[in-house]
Amino acid sequence: MAGHQVTTSEFHGKHITVAGLGVSGVSAARALAGLGARVTVVDGGDGGALRERAAGLGDAATVRLNDADTLPEGTDLVVTSPGWRPDSPLFTAAAEAGVDVVGDVEIAWRLRGEGAPPWLAVTGTNGKTTTVRMLASILEAAGLRTAAVGNIGTPIVDVVLSQEPYDVLAVELSSYQLHWAPSLRAHSAAVLNLAPDHLDWHGSMKAYAADKGRVFEGNRVACVYNTADPRTEQLVRDADVEEGCRAIGFTLGAPGLSELGVVDGILVDRAFVADRQRNAQELAEVSDIHPPAPHNIANALAAAALARAFGVEPKAVRDGLRAFRPDAHRIAHVADVAGVAYVDDSKATNTHAAEASLAAYESVVWIAGGLAKGATFDELAAGAAGRLRGAVLLGADRALIKEALARHAPDVPVVDLDRTDTGAMAEAVREAARLAAPGDTVLLAPACASMDMFTHYGERGEAFAAAVRELADQAGPGEPAAGRATEN
Repeated sequence: MAGHQVTTSEFHGKHITVAGLGVSGVSAARALAGLGARVTVVDGGDGGALRERAAGLGDAATVRLNDADTLPEGTDLVVTSPGWRPDSPLFTAAAEAGVDVVGDVEIAWRLRGEGAPPWLAVTGTNGKTTTVRMLASILEAAGLRTAAVGNIGTPIVDVVLSQEPYDVLAVELSSYQLHWAPSLRAHSAAVLNLAPDHLDWHGSMKAYAADKGRVFEGNRVACVYNTADPRTEQLVRDADVEEGCRAIGFTLGAPGLSELGVVDGILVDRAFVADRQRNAQELAEVSDIHPPAPHNIANALAAAALARAFGVEPKAVRDGLRAFRPDAHRIAHVADVAGVAYVDDSKATNTHAAEASLAAYESVVWIAGGLAKGATFDELAAGAAGRLRGAVLLGADRALIKEALARHAPDVPVVDLDRTDTGAMAEAVREAARLAAPGDTVLLAPACASMDMFTHYGERGEAFAAAVRELADQAGPGEPAAGRATEN
């Protein structure tokens, strides 16, 4: 398709305040200034990195650092970065002044012009990035020009304004972004799963789910939900969609009508085929998915459903899944040492993600802990008890996990590392190796955020991988396997 024409008149001449000097805030500020808006950026911080970003904006915007609470005089619209809480004083002041607050996704949606590519949107508590990248790989295998954008790291405003002739966009959306995007209307969308997360921001599970459900509003072709998570189906039922839009389920079992699922190791489509009562279409083999862990198969089915809703042929689904490799720190195999596998799933930053990661392995020495973000761990500990051979806990809120294990897995050996410095990870790996026996998996699936010890989950995963490599170097070729420790 040819490049599309972006509509600019809505923002020209307006005074727009951008909340937050992060990646999306800088992107929005530059874009809006380029469209003729008068832009002010506010941020509560005042560090060197912020000053550098402010300088990088040059004359495009006025920047107010260390001042995030006061609404600049004459503001016509506030554009917020995703993480800003709805009860922030700036937004309270905007509401009192009758000024709307929207996010960068909403701005991108409003900027689409004639010929703009449709959006295939993905949200959920876990698996969003992997699913969007799988989807983009499938679309590319179909010969379509696409990009993986949104919460995945590429600001969607930049993509909309790029004038690249995209056929379709694969869009990852967080609950924060959806909260601030009231006009979004996707071609098709998926909610992968729902579990308590970011409740401190949303205020309740009900509000969190409602924001996730916004992704279905106005869908034209398909609303994709997880049959194993009834809450996702309820979001479809609650959504106001265009006439003819279909509810499409995905399941790890045999698919029913209007579902995608798995039969004898084959991904099967009974949704986008003629005569769904009698026919099913083979899409790919489970072995085409890397790695073929249950939650990753679910991600692949959701991506396939969105691609099929866009008209992609089965061969492209198979080829796209075969070509896809997950990003770092997502159930990534690091090494085998003395008959023990070491796996980095540092991205498992909440209990739901850790539960899925633990379910992928039969015999696990679990490395966990960090910032709990208000989470509880009883359900996770009870569900994992039968496959745990040991646990090594570190980080600020490790006691919460230790207490849950004591209640639900009292026979599992636990090592409690009373330290929160970055060097604790090397000790955690050594202790895990001591607890492990041949055939076990040492799994970093923290179920917690990383910021108590690391700058982000990636740094945490890299520290784990470095410690595993050091362990492998020390073991050397032919080193006998470590015996399993039994003491608590």
